[in-house]
Parts: sequence; structure tokens; C-alpha cells
Amino acid sequence: MKRFVIERNLPGAGELSAEEIQTISQSWSEAAKNLGKPHIWLLSFIGEDKIYCIHLAENEEMVREHARITKSPINTISEVKTIIDPTNSNPLTAA
Repeated sequence: MKRFVIERNLPGAGELSAEEIQTISQSWSEAAKNLGKPHIWLLSFIGEDKIYCIHLAENEEMVREHARITKSPINTISEVKTIIDPTNSNPLTAA
């Protein structure tokens, strides 16, 4: 599966209540299970007016189908080609 970063504009996202976050989480988890193809919503980061989500899916179309089912906006989708993190700084462990 491929890894995707999804940016969702959602004014006031940083002010979502615990109950609203729980409802969104349940909806996204249930939709991922019911897509009929492998799809994993890994996690999301909530900013002031945006939510950034990380999904594993076969293709961008599956990510868009997940958003359609959950009625979640998508502003951008980017396929992750490479990950950079502190382990990349060590030439003995960098792949």
C-alpha cells in the first residue's frame, strides 16, 4: 500500500471538542473498515484551521472514496515518496 498525506481545511478545527473528535474518529475508522479494499487511517494532526491525515491505501481514488463516505473535505492529497527523520542523519542506518 502507498502512504498519503491529506490536508483538510476545517475552520475552527483546533477548537473541536473531545466529543466531536471522537465522532470524527469513529466515522473515519468505520469507513476505512467498510471500503472493501485495504485502507488504513493511521493518524491525524489537528491544527488551528486544518487537519492533516496519514492514510495507507492502494491509490488516491481509495482515499477520495473514504472522504466521500465520511463527507470529509480534501484540499490536497500527496503521496509520500520518502520519509526523512533523525535516523537519516546516520549514514550507517540510512537506507
